[in-house]
Amino acid sequence: MKVTKLTLFFVPVFAIALTTGCSQTQNANSNTSTQSVATPEPTPDKDAIVAEITRIEKDWPRIMKEKDGAAVRRLEADDIILLSYEGSLGSKEQDIKDIEAGDLTFDSWDLSELSVKVIDNDAAVASFLMTIKNAKYKDGANVSGYYRAVDTFARRNGQWLIVASTVVKLSPDAERSLTATASPTPPASSTPTPRSSPSPRPRPRPAATRRPPSPPPANQ
Repeated sequence: MKVTKLTLFFVPVFAIALTTGCSQTQNANSNTSTQSVATPEPTPDKDAIVAEITRIEKDWPRIMKEKDGAAVRRLEADDIILLSYEGSLGSKEQDIKDIEAGDLTFDSWDLSELSVKVIDNDAAVASFLMTIKNAKYKDGANVSGYYRAVDTFARRNGQWLIVASTVVKLSPDAERSLTATASPTPPASSTPTPRSSPSPRPRPRPAATRRPPSPPPANQ
């Protein structure tokens, strides 16, 4: 083959192009590998989440007093799971009807032992103790007493919603244990003194669970 100046020119140009192409391919592969690395989730702002969920829980007495069905629509997920203390399942629409009807009346509904567990940026669980006094439904069923409740929250489209809620009524033995723990130890005395009923922990305002407990079955 006859070697000319043109041939000598094309050989190094081709070598440079080949080298550049390989380098770009390696860079592209390197960039693809870098982009495939998962970005770590941001650390949850636990204080802000706890404050928001606490605010939601403490607003339920106002919601029930004012029969604010619109607030229930905002705070409860459409697919919420509701489990009442006697074991029956409820629904969001029934919850709205119960609150808008104002069938439940009570003298006080106090919340204590509130604990919010933050799972991540979009999930949290709140548990608390309720002390309900002189609470009655319009049919006369008395639902006063002590209850423990658990509400599960999920943040959807930037808004915290209750996706599951359950309420458990304390048994007489559990109530006695609770009141005995809450009562101060009396001073030693040869004369026994009657034990007074303990009052709920002081709170700036009454607070309630997401919904009032359902009345017990008619046969009880």
